[in-house]
Amino acid sequence: MLGKRRVIDEYVDSMSKTPIALLPDDVHNQRLTDHVHPSSWSNPVPSGRYNLVVIGGGTAGLICAIGAAGMGAKVALIERHLLGGDCLNFGCVPSKSILRSARAVANVQNAERFGVHTSPPEVDFAAVMERMRSQRSEISEHDSAQRFKDLGVDVYLGEARFSSKNEIEVAGARLRFAKAVIATGARPRKIDVPGLEDAGYKTNETIFSLTERPARLAVIGAGPIGAELAQAFARLGSEVTLIGRDATLLPKEDARAGRLLASRFAQEGVNVLLGANFKSVTMAGGVKHLSVEVNGEVQTVIADEILLSVGRVPNTENMGLELAGVDFDAKGVAVNDRMRTSNKRIYAAGDVCSRYQFTHAADAMARIVIQNALFLGRKKASALVIPWATYTEPEIAHVGISHEEAKARGATTFTVQFEAIDRARLDDDTEGFASVHADAKSGRILGATAVASHAGEMIAEMSLAMTAGVGLGTLAKTIHPYPTQSEVWKRLGDEWNRTRFTPWLQSLFKRWLAWRR
Repeated sequence: MLGKRRVIDEYVDSMSKTPIALLPDDVHNQRLTDHVHPSSWSNPVPSGRYNLVVIGGGTAGLICAIGAAGMGAKVALIERHLLGGDCLNFGCVPSKSILRSARAVANVQNAERFGVHTSPPEVDFAAVMERMRSQRSEISEHDSAQRFKDLGVDVYLGEARFSSKNEIEVAGARLRFAKAVIATGARPRKIDVPGLEDAGYKTNETIFSLTERPARLAVIGAGPIGAELAQAFARLGSEVTLIGRDATLLPKEDARAGRLLASRFAQEGVNVLLGANFKSVTMAGGVKHLSVEVNGEVQTVIADEILLSVGRVPNTENMGLELAGVDFDAKGVAVNDRMRTSNKRIYAAGDVCSRYQFTHAADAMARIVIQNALFLGRKKASALVIPWATYTEPEIAHVGISHEEAKARGATTFTVQFEAIDRARLDDDTEGFASVHADAKSGRILGATAVASHAGEMIAEMSLAMTAGVGLGTLAKTIHPYPTQSEVWKRLGDEWNRTRFTPWLQSLFKRWLAWRR
């Protein structure tokens, strides 16, 4: 029985048909619910046609709604579950809070390297998780139903379904629109493995409900979410095994970064099984036994909990997209470069239609939708420069083309190891590198990767450079404070400048200087 546990009755996972509960039922989750799906909420009575109806209250939907309302549009926002979406409730916010606690543990464990002697840290896992719930509930005020109502948005809580090409039904009401936005996001992907459903598992939607630390955790999936939480739980005291299907950790990143992170995981005691085939799960003695084939040999991994992190599935079901004339497939809602669907009245933004499943990408797409849908704009998603970061330690951040793409295109790659950067040496933080892929002649930046403790912060400089169209020559001229790790970008600019100092030019300079003596 759920007892006093708060369950959002309107939300039902379209695959499992199981309501998701916010657990535990404490003051923090009660406060969160009161903000993002208040039980006392009364939907407005629609009157007249809306300039914009937004389906989905995650990042993309919230930005569309608040941006359009701020410009004077009549806006409706519909959310079936929790306002704030995946990022606030089950993603960025709770995970980064836990990662911060895990980093604090690592700092204490490594303090002796800096001449500081202390006792081994004792981790209060319940306190770590309560801190996360507290922070999440505080941040949730920004995404609250009342805040958006106060800003002029009509907020509807319930299931949305298109009834025609210009109408949407929600909770018995019919909303007419001039334009609409589908921003329903995505959910965790499931896999068909014998015994997995019976044994039970966590996803990012349920892992943050834990109040007791699992002694043994098996993480299925070696992408960003799996890698981040594998390291965090290991630092918090769990025995962690990370199982990945691909041959490398973080297969979408620079292979050098994946190898470096795998080495760090080995140092920290995370057991990494790559190139693995997950075969079955059985229960014995109250614990889960995972059968995994690696290099032709079958191994058994014993775990108290399983975290499944194998990608995302766009939420397109049960919305009447066929009635609206909106094309979609297993990859999500189909949009053109201006974020418009096959129905010229309807746009889409965020995880439901994009391969860039990041909060900041959803934000950027939503801004394009506002301009194009309401103000006859012609902004293109292909023009966006989208960075991303994986918040392990070290962090791995990237923007633009990959190392492999740079090779294929004949671009020049410049790399500086952080052991060459003074601040990194002083911080005892030399494990990592920064690379820039550029046009050899012009110095135009095509992509960059950073592997460092704060790479997620550092990559913004390269995103700005690419957005502004400035090259490595400008980076070389940009004064960076000394000593900082961000000096690595200036160093890479200097590396490019050296390639321009050809033997012929060097000879010319020597003759000129000899003449000037």
